[in-house]
Amino acid sequence: MEFTTIWPARTVAAALAFVLLDVVHAAQPVAAPHLRAPTSAMGTETDCTALSGPIGGGVVLNATTIPEKSDMPAYCRVTGTIAPSLNFEIRFPKTWNGKLYYGGGGGYNGFVPPPVAAPLRQGYVEVASDSGHQGDGMSAAFVLNDERAARLFGSEAVPEVMSIALKVVAKAYGMPPVRSYFEGYSTGGREGLMAVQRNPELFDGVIARAPAFNWVGFNGAFHRIAQALSAPGAEFKAAKIALLARHVRQACDKLDGVVDGIVANPAACTARRVNVAALRCSSGKDAGEHCLSDAQIAVVTQWITDVKFQGSNTYVAKGFNLTGNEDDPMNFGVWVSGNGDLKVAGQYVMQDTAVKYYLAKDETADSIAYGPWDKKPAALDAMATLNDATDPDIRPFIGHGGKLIVWQGGADAALSVNSTIDYMKQMRQVVGGENADHSTRFYVAPGVNHCEGGVGPDHTDLLSVLDNWIANGAEPGTLIARKLDESGRVVRALPLCQYPQYPRYTGPRHDTAAIRSASNYVCTNP
Repeated sequence: MEFTTIWPARTVAAALAFVLLDVVHAAQPVAAPHLRAPTSAMGTETDCTALSGPIGGGVVLNATTIPEKSDMPAYCRVTGTIAPSLNFEIRFPKTWNGKLYYGGGGGYNGFVPPPVAAPLRQGYVEVASDSGHQGDGMSAAFVLNDERAARLFGSEAVPEVMSIALKVVAKAYGMPPVRSYFEGYSTGGREGLMAVQRNPELFDGVIARAPAFNWVGFNGAFHRIAQALSAPGAEFKAAKIALLARHVRQACDKLDGVVDGIVANPAACTARRVNVAALRCSSGKDAGEHCLSDAQIAVVTQWITDVKFQGSNTYVAKGFNLTGNEDDPMNFGVWVSGNGDLKVAGQYVMQDTAVKYYLAKDETADSIAYGPWDKKPAALDAMATLNDATDPDIRPFIGHGGKLIVWQGGADAALSVNSTIDYMKQMRQVVGGENADHSTRFYVAPGVNHCEGGVGPDHTDLLSVLDNWIANGAEPGTLIARKLDESGRVVRALPLCQYPQYPRYTGPRHDTAAIRSASNYVCTNP
C-alpha cells in the first residue's frame, strides 16, 4: 500500500518528508461481528454531481469529479466543513466495494491528508479530515485559545467526521457501509487507538501504525533528550552518528544469523553487548570523529533509558533501542539531533510546541530552560486527558467483534517501539491472552524507520489482511514485508513476524540473492 505524508513538508523540519498491579479477569473471546450481506448498491458508481448540497447539521457538501492520473484512480471528491472549522473529504471510488476506509493524520494535523491510491483502487470510500484546525502540522499553537480545537485534535474529530461520512455514503448508495476500517500512522496511529479505546463501536477494524499514543510520555522524553543535546560538547553531527551506528552494527548485526545492515534481534542487542562506553574519548572531551565525548555518551544513555513523570498518574516513556540504523538519512539525525542543529530536529520541535502551548501556555517560553517536564503536574494531566490513548482495557472494542493490528518499524527513531511493546503487553494482561490472540495482532518490522523507509522492508498491505480477517475469518499469522525501489520493483523481502518473534536467517552463507528472499528466514523467539 502507498504511504501518505505523515509530517507536512512545509514545517521547519522539512526533511521529515512524511513524515508519537493486578487486573480483573478478562471475559471469554467473543464471536465476530454480524456482517451485513452485500446488496445491489455495491459495485456501482455514484452520481458525483448529486452529492453536492446540504446534508444536515449545517454542513454543505461540494462534489467534484477527479480524473484518473498515473498514480491515482479517478474518484469523486466530496468536501465539507463541520462548523466552525473541521474540514473533511470523502472520496468515492469508480466502483464501490461496500466498505469505508478512514485514513488518519500526522503530526498536529492542520491539513486534510491527500488521497491514498490503494484503498480507492480496491473500491473503498475513503475519508480524511484536518482534525478541526488549519496550520503547521508541527505546531500546537491552535490549542492555546481554542478548547474545541484541542478536543477535536485529541479525540473528537474522527467520530464527528464519521457521523457525517455515514450519512453521505447512505445518500450516495442508499445504504451504509458493510464494514468500516481505520488506518493511520504516527498521530494517525494514535487516532486509531483513541477510537478503539473511547469509541469502541465506531470501526470494525483498526490498523495503528507507529502510534504516537503516549503524548505526555513521548514529549517528556523528547524534552529530556533535547536538554541533554543542548549541553556543551553534546551535539551529534553526521560523523558522530555514523560512528555510533557502525559500532552497534558491529556488535549486533550478526545476532539474527546474517550480516545485512539490519539488527533484527533487538532483544539480544543489549546495552552491555553494545558497550557505548568503549567509544569514549580518552579525555572525556570531544577529540574528533572517532570517539564520543562524555556529553555525547550521556545523550546516548538517556536515549536508551526509560523515564517517568509525575502527575495524578505516573507517565512512562520507554527508552529507544540502538539499532545500527542511526545513520540512515531519516533516522537519528532528522528526528533527534538535527545533525548538529538541534532546533530543526523533529523531536525538539514537538516538545518545544508542547511546552509553549500545553504546559507553559506562553508562546515565548524557552523549552530548553523550562524546568522538569513534570513541574506542572496538572498541565500534564490535562494534556493526557486530551491526547493520550494509553488505556489498555479494550474489551468493549473486542466485545463488538473489533479487530486491531498494531505495526511499528524496529528502527523507529521518532517514537520508541519499546513503549508500544509495553502498551501491548499491558493490553494483553487486561483483556486476557485468549481475547488478545482472537482480536489483536502486533508486528515489528526490522530495520524500518518511523512509518516507512530505512534499510528494512517496509511495505505490507495490512488493509487487505484486516479485511480478510474480519470478512472471512482468516486469522493473520506471519506476513511478508517487501522493500520496493522507485519503480515499485521488489528488491528485498522478509517475514513480518508476530511480536516477540524476529526473522532469523537460515539460508546459505554469503549469498546476496538468498539474503534478499523471505523464504530463507524463519520467525524465531529471541
